[in-house]
Amino acid sequence: MARSSLIKAWSRAYRKNLAGAAKLMKASARAAAKTARKSAVKPATKPVVKPAASPATKLVAKPAVRLVARPGSQASSTVLARRPAAGKQHPAPGDWIAGVAVGTAGARRYRLYRPPGTVRGEQLPLLVMLHGCGQDAAGFALSTRMNRIAARERFLVLYPEQDRLHNMQGCWNWYDTRSGRAAGEADVIMKAIDQVSLLYAVDAQRVAIAGLSAGASMAALLVTRHPERFKAVVMHSGIAPGTANSTASALGAMQGRRKTAPLKVTPATMAANWPPLMVIHGSTDPVVAASNGRAAVQVWADAAGATAREPRVVQRGKRYPMTVTEFKRGTATVATLVRVNGLGHAWSGGLTSQACSDGSGPDASRMVWGFASRQFIAKAGTARSVR
Repeated sequence: MARSSLIKAWSRAYRKNLAGAAKLMKASARAAAKTARKSAVKPATKPVVKPAASPATKLVAKPAVRLVARPGSQASSTVLARRPAAGKQHPAPGDWIAGVAVGTAGARRYRLYRPPGTVRGEQLPLLVMLHGCGQDAAGFALSTRMNRIAARERFLVLYPEQDRLHNMQGCWNWYDTRSGRAAGEADVIMKAIDQVSLLYAVDAQRVAIAGLSAGASMAALLVTRHPERFKAVVMHSGIAPGTANSTASALGAMQGRRKTAPLKVTPATMAANWPPLMVIHGSTDPVVAASNGRAAVQVWADAAGATAREPRVVQRGKRYPMTVTEFKRGTATVATLVRVNGLGHAWSGGLTSQACSDGSGPDASRMVWGFASRQFIAKAGTARSVR
């Protein structure tokens, strides 16, 4: 990008952030005034003594909630679990549980979808879904309709949510590795995974992660930091870790003007501990250049010593056609690139009424779960053969 263009882009983003900050401050002031009016002290016939709340409880306590603490566990922080408020639309039959995880980068809310008919002690797979910029957990669940698949196939879906105080556009700060914000947010997401794993009997051997745009990049970053925790990772319209380390370099990466650093891992380690990668990317993406999709699978394949097989074109009905390229080492598929012809920067096959969603594309949610479930089966078979 030319220097003048970069300055203009920064200027626009800066003005947008200032405007958003001003709106947020006004909204906070109005909310504080409203709360003050409601909580005005009224005369009482008897004094009411309430126990002092801990700082963690103050952070997450809300009316009609159930607080659960697990002292001494890996996820030793306060957990909020709450039923949906009356009148709110539920994405699918089952439970839509609210929670808060606390880590080195502060607190982040999350939503957990639990399919109906879950019995006590039943271990279910977990799929972690990271939303893109301008989205939240509820909107991403509606857009992808992943909960419908989870209800049918019986798995849990965790939707961590970025706080607008940490990014005005609601983006995960996957690129900000210099300041440590990226690592901090990755830590909070892992805390959320640990919490739901303890509270809802997650099968630790069947955990996968997927994301859209900034969420896709954060998903891949999590895997590079904790590869042994996941059996599959899916990036939809994202940028591979090691391509950017600041806001300026992230802008260049979005336009396909940055090279991706190789993964510092051997083929043997990849085969033993790292999950396979699937990348879904639109050929006409105007926000994140399609070349990023190829770069992501290539860096995964290079680290594993895998080579590309002959691409094949697949089309289902009148949906956009897709070109599928697999990268294999021997008989094992290390990475898969799904290039959707005609798709922009949107979840392929998602609910059209939602932001960043295109119902004309092949169903990315079905592809995500199909890819993840195949890895669960393959890993289970490998473990049995080793025993």
